[in-house]
Amino acid sequence: MSTYKVLGLMSGTSLDGLDMAYCHFIEENGRWKFSIERIKEVSYTNEMREYLKNAIFLSEEDHAQLHKDYGIWLGEQSKHFIDEENLEVDFISSHGHTSHHRPEDGFTFQLGDGQLLANTSKKQVVCDFRTKDVTLGGQGAPLVPIGDKLLFREYDFCLNLGGISNISFDDTGVRIAYDIGLANMPLNYITQRMGLDYDENGNRARTGTLDHDLLQKLNSLAYYKLPYPKSTGYEWFTGEIVPLIQASKATNIDLLHTFIHHNCEQIANEVKKYAVKTPNKLLTTGGGALNQFFMDTLQEKLGSTATVSTPSKTLIAYKEALVFALMGVLRLKGETNVLRSVTGAREDSSSGEIFYPTTD
Repeated sequence: MSTYKVLGLMSGTSLDGLDMAYCHFIEENGRWKFSIERIKEVSYTNEMREYLKNAIFLSEEDHAQLHKDYGIWLGEQSKHFIDEENLEVDFISSHGHTSHHRPEDGFTFQLGDGQLLANTSKKQVVCDFRTKDVTLGGQGAPLVPIGDKLLFREYDFCLNLGGISNISFDDTGVRIAYDIGLANMPLNYITQRMGLDYDENGNRARTGTLDHDLLQKLNSLAYYKLPYPKSTGYEWFTGEIVPLIQASKATNIDLLHTFIHHNCEQIANEVKKYAVKTPNKLLTTGGGALNQFFMDTLQEKLGSTATVSTPSKTLIAYKEALVFALMGVLRLKGETNVLRSVTGAREDSSSGEIFYPTTD
């Protein structure tokens, strides 16, 4: 029985920063056990946040340079974390940062050059977990459901609230997962207009008033009517959501209030659609799970269909880094780490590119 010691790296659409989770995994009797041994978040500077946020608009040459620069930066941060905590690391498993995601065009791109990350950190690296699935006709997302299936079997539904919301569950023995829609992306956009990093516990949103006109427009968005498999991202937000925010006459606090109600209505709709018993256990992770008004509103919309369960703050914040660490283990073992039932690809795959440090 082997213990895999992995440093998982995750940067999500919310652009808070780099999440690093040093994890141990053991496979015992066909079941995976895990522990998160050390964690660290490195916040992005305003300059880096803007650079990453606007990567989609960069020229091909500038985008290629950012890919290299970010790979070196990831390597530097990893090496510093490993050294300061004196960690014994078998390899690094990196999600990178998604700059482009257009699976309908057969294209997705995760920033963070794997070779430069390996060279800088002096560790083996597994990264770029989405591209292979897209070449197989899949959405390349969401990827976390393999972790839900293998690490969190006791929950009926696993909900992640990052920049966007995605859900994962078993339907007649097959794992299903897809992006529901919005989560923190509009909330972050609005709080930044207010000069705030975030709305702690949703305290400001809780005092707001519902904008019924905006709520109706949000609930009518075409994306919600699409069948799964489906995924979305920053392009959808900037193209369809930002114009609605900018056109609204509502106050920022009323906007926060309305978006949380909208998010929770859409999530509850999906859970109720697939719930086969009552009550269900719903595991909620990601930054949105730290927003108490978000959680209270979600429980209210779900009613008796499901009980919202929020785990430790460490698991809330670092679950995605944990899962990408596991995906790296599965890749090195040659086992499935991306599910076609989730992404819509022609077949399951063992995805991820492997890099070894060189001295060149």
